[in-house]
Amino acid sequence: MTLIKSISGIRGTIGGNVGEGLTPLDAVKFSAAYGTWLKNRNTSKKVKVVIGRDARLSGEMISQLVCQTLVGLGIDVVDLGLSTTPTVEVAVPLENAAGGIILTASHNPKQWNALKLLNEKGEFISAADGASVLEIAELESFDFAEVDHLGRVKKDESYMQKHIDLILNLPLVDSAAIRSANFHVVVDAVNSSGGIFVPALLKSLGVSKITELYCDPTGHFPHNPEPLPEHLTDLSEKITIVKADIGITVDPDVDRLAIVCEDGSMFGEEYTLVAVSDYVLTHTPGPTVSNLSSTRALRDITESRGLQYAASAVGEVNVVNKMKEIGAVIGGEGNGGVIYPELHFGRDSLVGIALFLSHLAHKKMKVSSLRDSYPSYVISKNKIELTPEINVDLILEKIAAKYASEEVDTTDGVKIYIGKEWVHLRKSNTEPIIRIYSESSTDKSANDFAMKIIQEIRSLI
Repeated sequence: MTLIKSISGIRGTIGGNVGEGLTPLDAVKFSAAYGTWLKNRNTSKKVKVVIGRDARLSGEMISQLVCQTLVGLGIDVVDLGLSTTPTVEVAVPLENAAGGIILTASHNPKQWNALKLLNEKGEFISAADGASVLEIAELESFDFAEVDHLGRVKKDESYMQKHIDLILNLPLVDSAAIRSANFHVVVDAVNSSGGIFVPALLKSLGVSKITELYCDPTGHFPHNPEPLPEHLTDLSEKITIVKADIGITVDPDVDRLAIVCEDGSMFGEEYTLVAVSDYVLTHTPGPTVSNLSSTRALRDITESRGLQYAASAVGEVNVVNKMKEIGAVIGGEGNGGVIYPELHFGRDSLVGIALFLSHLAHKKMKVSSLRDSYPSYVISKNKIELTPEINVDLILEKIAAKYASEEVDTTDGVKIYIGKEWVHLRKSNTEPIIRIYSESSTDKSANDFAMKIIQEIRSLI
């Protein structure tokens, strides 16, 4: 059993002993800590919290525990039921709520669940705020409400349509062009809430030919729910069988989007953001942001227009902070996470789908041809395990010094750019490991670059 307490929330496997898995007592404890933190920040008004969940098997149980714990603290709850991460993020400010909780373990297998915590803007809480929540949980400094001051629960299932309506009203979402293109779309929603939300969005955009694959929100994931190529073979096959124009897949909480081409080949989740950004920049030029471990293709298409690209530390909160800092018009992460601030500052597969299909409709080309129009890079992901007594920070400092004549970024670990190649070294926070991501034009050159750095690290040891 596993329980991971982090600044962004709590996640763990269901069952086991208290403190070792995400048991009912752990769910209550951390819900109470978050609710207490909100009350401490909002002493002059009644606190309201929006909650929503994905379709995983433990979702209803965890939802009821969280909901009634907040009620016990005197907090009002708006329960969206089956929802998506971006929908909860959108709902928080619309409800004028103090915060929100998304009950999802994202792409983790079905035995996992999590409480992801939002602030009043519908954005993930900061590191400092997360530390405060963990401290309250550790001290168990909860003050529950007396009977006359208990909170109330309001169920609201209207936010799927509200979210879709907000997307349809975006100036760059061209429903007329999408309708005219007459796309045939295959959707793999891994039997989670995307199975409801994605087809509803597509129909609202004017897509009439939709083939649904694993769109029954039972929580029984038919394959590993992370949208990686090795997990998308069924989607790839279905596209070629039904002769569809495009395949779309999302993770269980619908904040990661991956595209599959009409021939069953992978568009590549690293390129979801690249394609959407290409469309956004064409119509609304401005800065872009992705994290340091994402493909440089976004940097290429941004700088080719004479625009500013910036890289942030890994983590959605860091991407959002950098986007706000430079006024980015689009940003996100190479895991298929599109952040479009015109709607909200959160990864949102639904707005990503709408923008991608608008782009494809305007381009009037096959998905595979669109993919071929972008700079082609391959990322190799490796790690090197070290003994606990090794000073990882010192090793990273020495690597950075060795390559000081190149472009080096030490925002988050060490990233070294050499020509069109890069390698990013990051220290694990939980174990003696250095994660080594490298990117080049081919698998071989990316792997060779990583192996070169690994050998240099070993020589330093």
